[in-house]
Amino acid sequence: MFKKILIAEDHESSSISVQKTLEDLNILNVDYVYYCDDALAKVQKSIREKDHYDLLITDLEYEEDHRKQNIKDGRQLIRAIKELHPSLKTIVFSAEHRSGVIDSLFKEYGVNGFVRKARNDSKELKKAIASVYDNKNYLSLDLKQDVKKLNSYEFTEYDIILVSLLSQGVLQKNIPTYLQNNNIKPNSLSSVEKKLNNLKEELQITNNEQLVAFCKDLGLI
Repeated sequence: MFKKILIAEDHESSSISVQKTLEDLNILNVDYVYYCDDALAKVQKSIREKDHYDLLITDLEYEEDHRKQNIKDGRQLIRAIKELHPSLKTIVFSAEHRSGVIDSLFKEYGVNGFVRKARNDSKELKKAIASVYDNKNYLSLDLKQDVKKLNSYEFTEYDIILVSLLSQGVLQKNIPTYLQNNNIKPNSLSSVEKKLNNLKEELQITNNEQLVAFCKDLGLI
């Protein structure tokens, strides 16, 4: 089992919950920090002293307070720590629920596990720690199903541009003007209409408003 773990969590109640979970697993060499900058400093010190952490457990969102921080959220923290310690195993423990955001944590940030703060999260965290220790990525079954639905349709950069423009209040008929001004192709009205209609058909969505809401829920826009 992991020998040395770093917990980055700004809510004391959640930190205590994680601490209890680790005690149940008989993991006693654990450091706790409330700020991302402190987490990075801990990792830097552990590298200097050749006493590396085996696992990082971090939240995604950190509330701002009187103390100015250079690293403001979990994504930035993960990226900064991975630059120093690429092999450090990482589990995100967060209330985040959007499939697109969760999927990007694995694909773009290289995390090894994700546990959502909810009922039975202590049990899920234990499973995640055990799986990650065995070099297996961990995502609970319900979240796996949500991510699978997301990946059943591969959103292209062009798709995201169109839906983002709709979310900003740009009328469908005016989208071609934006595309032409930014040299994005295809940029005819018929191409835009065809693409949006195909998107809605694939996702079984009836109108643009639902399409925008769906993509926001996924964290794509």
